[in-house]
Amino acid sequence: MRFHFFTIILDDIKYVKGLIFGLIGILFVGLQPVVAVSKPDSIDAYLFAAMTCFVEAIVFFPIMLIDRRMIKVNSKKGEFNEERNHSSLHGWRNNKLILIYVGLTFGIGQLLFQTGYQLAGSINGSLAQKSTVIFSLLFGVLIMKEKVEKTQVVFSLLLLVGLMIAVTQGSFNLLEFNLGVLLLLILACIWMLAHVITKKYILDKNQSTATQMVFIRNGISATFLLSTYFLIFPLENVNLIFNPVNIVYYVAMGTVYGIGLFMWYKTLSLIDASKATILYSPTPIITAIFSVFLLGKVFTVYHLIGTIIVIISIIMIVKPKSKKNNEKEVE
Repeated sequence: MRFHFFTIILDDIKYVKGLIFGLIGILFVGLQPVVAVSKPDSIDAYLFAAMTCFVEAIVFFPIMLIDRRMIKVNSKKGEFNEERNHSSLHGWRNNKLILIYVGLTFGIGQLLFQTGYQLAGSINGSLAQKSTVIFSLLFGVLIMKEKVEKTQVVFSLLLLVGLMIAVTQGSFNLLEFNLGVLLLLILACIWMLAHVITKKYILDKNQSTATQMVFIRNGISATFLLSTYFLIFPLENVNLIFNPVNIVYYVAMGTVYGIGLFMWYKTLSLIDASKATILYSPTPIITAIFSVFLLGKVFTVYHLIGTIIVIISIIMIVKPKSKKNNEKEVE
């Protein structure tokens, strides 16, 4: 009885920690679109994407080293299975092709991210990115062989309706559908596919730690984007890399993005994925607040209606997964 009582307390503490990391993460994720659209016009999307990945890799390098050290220390203490620890530290070597695919995908994705937000704006862009939950369902069925309920399909369609209301300002005129929003929908698709493949073939098989994955993927993305940049753009653009003002934006974008990603993984490590997804669903509201006060953007009634529909849809889409997880815990 006493043991059960302490277990409940520990679970509550774990959940509260997850909420704290999640709330901090929401602020950084909500700030990402604002930094993306506020960059100087002199920085093209290609270079900004490359430098963002480069800074992210730098941010995650020490975090990865700390993570690896903790695993080694726990292994010496005998707290975890030695084979499992070895797999976490070195299993990535057996998945080089997948890592290259993921790195290239996230590199191209970062380019779509920067271009998409420039065209769509911070508010519409952040709403468009919430379509990831739809692609999560789709690839869950196709790759993970998960079952989908009718309510999830209905609310997936409703989410798209909410997005249409916000983007077209209630007109539902497809000719007004922003190209940037389309790019961000494509981004949501390819990113979610890469996430699902990473989860199935690497993380679920304990072939790498999450921080190791983020560092490696950003390292590959940065290498790919920077090495191809000057094949497309003139060599004089090298001055853009070392411009002091531009460096501030590179560091700001990479740091904000990197911390947001780290907080997301910490949240996932403390509470289940469905609850974490619901917790992060209001990020378009945070983006809207930042956009209004920092960029002077107008948040219309249609933005509000679209945002409410999108958030409710995400909650209803994720709810069945949350129920299944709770049933497993009871069993």
